[in-house]
Amino acid sequence: MGREALQMTGTLIGYARCSTDKQDLTAQRHALAELGVSADRIYTDHGLTGTSRDRPGLAQALAAVRAGDTLVAPKLDRLARSVPDARAIAEELEKRGVALALGRQIHDPSDPMGKMFFNILATFAEFEADLIRMRTREGMKVAKAKGKLKGKPPKLTDRQQRHLHQLHEGGEHSISELSELFSVSRPTVYRTIQRMASKLASGQ
Repeated sequence: MGREALQMTGTLIGYARCSTDKQDLTAQRHALAELGVSADRIYTDHGLTGTSRDRPGLAQALAAVRAGDTLVAPKLDRLARSVPDARAIAEELEKRGVALALGRQIHDPSDPMGKMFFNILATFAEFEADLIRMRTREGMKVAKAKGKLKGKPPKLTDRQQRHLHQLHEGGEHSISELSELFSVSRPTVYRTIQRMASKLASGQ
């Protein structure tokens, strides 16, 4: 990734992300604090995946860093979940003269071994994201098949509605994919998302 001689420079800007409501940002915030990042310089995204660049917290972190600063993330998979995205972020930072730290390791784009290791980490992060999507789809297919065998009505149960909303919040599936996975129409998916969002907002 980098060489131990390399040091974090300038202002340290932290970034943390969790993709589901069940995950907690506390551990990531603590890890960033141990690396020397001030609490008021940590930007976060909650309920958003690393496969999407449409992340307000990441955009704010990238906007906050200046030449000579260091962007710090606990791990690469918190920063990006696809190889092209990881490379794009690293290249953008390099062009701007901003260092990238993943945990205690500084990514050194001039080091062939460090560059190769960075690409390997990005590949594993993307592979893990693909596995999660595949397992979710397979699980939904099995559940859907069981439902059909039991003559289950098409109306979504409370548990299914919560699951649908969670998948949507995770950002791994489009509306069309959710419609197919749950065997409901797109309008039903939209209504379910709105209904669950209202329930969560009201604390139900």
